[in-house]
Amino acid sequence: MTGDLIDPRTGLVRGRLTDSGGDAAAVVARARAAAPAWAAFTPRDRARRLLALADRLDERASAYAAAEVAGTGKPAADAREEVEQAADLFRFYAGAVRAELGPGGGQLIDGHESWVRFEPLGVVAAIVPWNYPLMMAAWRCAPALAAGNTVVLKPAETTPDTALLLAEDAAILLGPGVLQTLTGGRECGTRLVEAEVDAVAFTGSGAGGLDVARRAGTRRISLELGGNCPVLVLPDAPERTWADLADAATYNAGQSCAAPARVIAVGSAYATAVAKLGAALAGRTAGRDFGPLNNAAQAERYDRLVDGAKAEVRTAGAVEADGGYFRPACLLAGLPDDDPAVTEEVFGPVLTVQPARDLDEALRLAGSVPQALAASVWTAALDTALHAARRLDAGETWVNCHLVQTAELPHGGRGASGTGTDLSVLALAEYRRPKTVTVNLR
Repeated sequence: MTGDLIDPRTGLVRGRLTDSGGDAAAVVARARAAAPAWAAFTPRDRARRLLALADRLDERASAYAAAEVAGTGKPAADAREEVEQAADLFRFYAGAVRAELGPGGGQLIDGHESWVRFEPLGVVAAIVPWNYPLMMAAWRCAPALAAGNTVVLKPAETTPDTALLLAEDAAILLGPGVLQTLTGGRECGTRLVEAEVDAVAFTGSGAGGLDVARRAGTRRISLELGGNCPVLVLPDAPERTWADLADAATYNAGQSCAAPARVIAVGSAYATAVAKLGAALAGRTAGRDFGPLNNAAQAERYDRLVDGAKAEVRTAGAVEADGGYFRPACLLAGLPDDDPAVTEEVFGPVLTVQPARDLDEALRLAGSVPQALAASVWTAALDTALHAARRLDAGETWVNCHLVQTAELPHGGRGASGTGTDLSVLALAEYRRPKTVTVNLR
């Protein structure tokens, strides 16, 4: 089965997608056959191969960036930066797996010697979305491979390009069957989850995550789902707050799970936020400063939530492009707290602004949606910022910044935002299991 690939910059057909879901069982069988040899490598030998794959990403950076732009429409400079970040992730986990930080052993029981072995799960199905196709693949594949698993990667149906390149290079540098790619739509993903894989790492929608959890049963799952992230702005927020939030809200056209979404302004900060954030977003132009939304369904979601919002204040930037799925940066203020533009994740270049009487009410509003992925606090008072950071229910919280991430720091959601950890050495635990060995010395 094949389908059209659409260029999000024009809305026109750019190629054809082959749905290989029917091959899921055979691909998983090849991964299963490759697993013993890959797991048997020492951490040093696996690391060498992962470092070679990272080098290949650098060597073919232009090809990877062009493939990323073709599927996402994002600016070329952003695509090149994401290729660099993907290579960095493979290098990070190549080193992390050699620096074991797990529990130790010794004579913990009288007359016995004990130790802990960490063993790979086996075959991991990695299903990644269209907003950062290569980088999300690296978030999932790098720790899974470093931990000794083989991986079957399923990219979104609109953005298969870089996943196919990655599988091509991996077959040469890691070995046949170690990292493979399946392309197709939802049915392809369903077949992969229902195949004989040992774990599923899924990044995507809440509905998709629930479906994966239902189908996976007792197998290990790691889910990174929606964000709809709150931003707490206090009256003493630094002047750069407005430009920084506008940049974060429009980066990747706002299509980031951890992007700022719901600005909650305390006291007198509300009027300032509406005026200055509105001006900052109005200065960002779609087609010049950021790219399009990824697909027709996402554009329709933006139109439904933004056009239907019961906002007293509405400010929008310009669109400097003809055709495609470009949508303007937009600020919506004075909405009811239960407006769908607030309670649902727009996943586009949109900020809503809500007033709060004090910090307690701001924290209540922040926690009024089911997602709990990330948040930020903007204030000159460090004690207030740290107090708010402690009380916010979020897996990642920033103070006077937003969307600042690195391979060394963990990222993961709570509640409807999922379960499990991406990034940092902690992500290795998602893809392996401990085995205790105890020997009677008597």
